[in-house]
Order: sequence, then C-alpha cells, then structure tokens
Amino acid sequence: PRVYLPPPLFYVVTFFISILLQQYISFSNVFFESELSFFIAPLFIGIGVLSIFPAIIRFLRSKNTLVTILPANSLQTKGIYTISRNPMYLGLLFLYTGIALIKGNWWTFILIPLLIYVINQLVIIKEERYLERAFGQEYLDYKLKVRRWI
Repeated sequence: PRVYLPPPLFYVVTFFISILLQQYISFSNVFFESELSFFIAPLFIGIGVLSIFPAIIRFLRSKNTLVTILPANSLQTKGIYTISRNPMYLGLLFLYTGIALIKGNWWTFILIPLLIYVINQLVIIKEERYLERAFGQEYLDYKLKVRRWI
C-alpha cells in the first residue's frame, strides 16, 4: 500500500499539535466541564473501541496483517467491514474525539477536518489503490456496497 507511517501516529501527532496550539491560542474550556461533555466522552470512546476491536479480530482470524507496509492476505468484507471500509480509522477518530472531550481542548476538534483529510490522502487512498490492484473486481464491488468511513 506504500503507507510507511503507522496510521495511529497521525491521530497522536494531531492531538499533540492541538495541545501545543492550546498553549498559544487558548479557548474557554467551560463546555468541557459540563455534564454533557462528561456524558458523551465515554460514549465516543466506547464507539471507538466497538469499531476497532472487531476489525482487529477479523484481521487476526483471517491471518491478515495490521502493518500497513506489508501486503494484505485477504480482503476484509464481513462483520464490521459491512458498515465501514475503514472501521479502525473511524474508531480511532471516535477515540480521538472522546479523549478530546476529556482533555478539554477546542483545538482538537478544530483539527478534525485536517486529520480526516490527511488520513484520506496519505493512508486510505493509497490503501484503496493497492486493494484495487491486489483484489480487482472483488474490491471494486465491495467499494460500491460499503462507504469509506460510514
């Protein structure tokens, strides 16, 4: 796939950039001290975990690799992969959002569109091109049925 950096690294780096930005250009964190924030943070984290773990289990059961620089052994199209073509990246986004609610930093939310753009351009599109080459029509048919994110 030619994705040389581990995709979770993009989420972590973006998160740390948001913390740095908050040091220099801060916004009020009153919302993050609200009951709503305390309620929805674990909800986002839970959805993230419920997206990531079934995807990892599918990969392990099919003896596929989670390492993005290695070739795929099989195309994942069942289970959580009937909902999203990228449940791990979607789950990481939910985790990122939940942690942002706990940390209380608006910059983390402001950077979400940039994070999604970077993941799409530097990871997902490369992986999709690879999967088209590796699995041909089977992958093209799958793309028609299941959306990239959700």
